[in-house]
Amino acid sequence: MPESYSAAVASPPPAAVQSEESAPNSSRTQPRSRESQHVSDTSGRVNWSIGDASTIVRDDTWSCFAVIFSFWFFVSVTMILGVYGSMTIVLGPKSSIVLQPSPVFVQSVKVENLGGEEKPGPPPILYGTYGSPPLDVITTWGETRNVSLPSGSHKEWKYYLNKGSEVNISYHVSSKDSSVFLIIADGADSLTQWLEDPTFPNTTLSWKMILGTGMITQEIFWSSSYYVAVGNLGEEVEVALNLSVKAFLHNTTNAYYKCILTSSPCSLNIFFPGGNAAVLVSPGPQQNTSNEWYVRLSYGPRWVTYTFGIGGMTLLMFWAFNFLNKLQCANEHRAGVSFERATPQRAPLLSQKDDDLSSWGSSYDSLSQDEEDLDFLPGGSIDGKNLGDGETSNNTRRLCAICFDAPRDCFFLPCGHCVACFACGTRIAEAAGTCPVCCRNMKKVRKIFTV
Repeated sequence: MPESYSAAVASPPPAAVQSEESAPNSSRTQPRSRESQHVSDTSGRVNWSIGDASTIVRDDTWSCFAVIFSFWFFVSVTMILGVYGSMTIVLGPKSSIVLQPSPVFVQSVKVENLGGEEKPGPPPILYGTYGSPPLDVITTWGETRNVSLPSGSHKEWKYYLNKGSEVNISYHVSSKDSSVFLIIADGADSLTQWLEDPTFPNTTLSWKMILGTGMITQEIFWSSSYYVAVGNLGEEVEVALNLSVKAFLHNTTNAYYKCILTSSPCSLNIFFPGGNAAVLVSPGPQQNTSNEWYVRLSYGPRWVTYTFGIGGMTLLMFWAFNFLNKLQCANEHRAGVSFERATPQRAPLLSQKDDDLSSWGSSYDSLSQDEEDLDFLPGGSIDGKNLGDGETSNNTRRLCAICFDAPRDCFFLPCGHCVACFACGTRIAEAAGTCPVCCRNMKKVRKIFTV
């Protein structure tokens, strides 16, 4: 009998081994179901992310639409007010300017004489031609300027001269000991640079320090506004200038439109898509009056072009942004799915513990397949007699680890540990349900019999 008891303690029952071997199998199936559940959850998260991303894409798309529309709107306003905004043109005597705006953006040209009828003499005239008129009309005009220049002052006169024109200026300075400069400057920037440093000659088209009597000649190489100016850096001096200009004007013989700029403005429509030209011509110099005419020029925008242009460009950029956004979202989705598929499906090294409380049981259960677990005992039969009835042992290893009174005469399933008597084992199974040795959930408690 001691030998049988030792055998029972030394090795776990085969049924326990079988239960342990079968337990991993059942636990393997369980991780698979959890993996499938994880994949399902992941799919759910992916779907939710895609839906949320679609909402974000829509919000970003409308934001981009608003930004693009605002951008093109400000570009259009800048073009209307900046490139084709109203401006004031100063005309000298016997000058002609060709106005040929883009027919795509401009519908009409409006010209208004700011002097009106207050200024004596003939006013400027606006002509309309089908194309850019040739620059083949040659005319000669001249005027005299007598000015008194205090120390550190200057005088200037503005003229619009076309390509090929020629300027001859005869001068006479009353003082023989003076620092008077005579320049011909191309545009306002060149004049401003000269005013900042009058002794520097390279900022102007023509620069000369004049003294006594003389003459300068300057040929005009491109059509632009030119300034004739004299400046005095010394004592007050009297200067007499005699200008003689050979000017080239545009030929307006074949003009289909003519409007004299009196008190009412003149307006000329621009043909689409070929376009046409507006030619503004000023009269010759007048005596005892200023020979400068101030004309306001404004453009009428072609609203159809701006409307369809802004709308078309906005829709085009909106479509491109939306397409790129969807393409990026699809690439991210494919990358996410590939990552999920590439994730290795691994089973845990330790099988999951069974937390099902319905699997708990005791030796009072009806006979089942687990009765075969007792075949490891010599003569193991349920008809044998109880181990250690009426006997006590001095070896504490054979006593119940719970009460230290009765012998160890039961084992737990499925772990197979034998550490308690049947009474204590039953109480443990009904109270805690875990093995006191390995803390594993127990299903049954089996009593050990010997013959």
